[in-house]
Amino acid sequence: MTERTRRTRGLVKADFEQLSEFRYQMRRFERFSEQAAQSEGITPLQYLLLLHIKGYPEREWATIGELAERLQAQHHGVVALVSRCEALNLVRRKVSESDRRQVEVHLQKTGEKLLARLAELHRAELRSLTSSFRVPQIDL
Repeated sequence: MTERTRRTRGLVKADFEQLSEFRYQMRRFERFSEQAAQSEGITPLQYLLLLHIKGYPEREWATIGELAERLQAQHHGVVALVSRCEALNLVRRKVSESDRRQVEVHLQKTGEKLLARLAELHRAELRSLTSSFRVPQIDL
């Protein structure tokens, strides 16, 4: 089979089965994550906000715009989400010293502790999925 033939062939039943299994495993993990966050008294979106702040590359904070990109959400929606997390003492805003137009979002100790508990649960769940979670091998 040539490269061109491989790229233009239609999907076969096995391809759909792989895609279905992948989406099923992703959804199972998402559902686990949603329930874990809710059991800690926060929403799944609040958990993701905390995760993206802590996980932002090369620093311990992120801007509203960067968080909006990571969450694939509208800027104004992230502002409201940060406000709700701030009210729970999970995060704090700080005007950037290098660019006064930007707002940095930092984790508070409460947010750090909550995130650490949830991240540990997520790590354990990911370990349990290693044998069943596979990325589909579909010729594109």
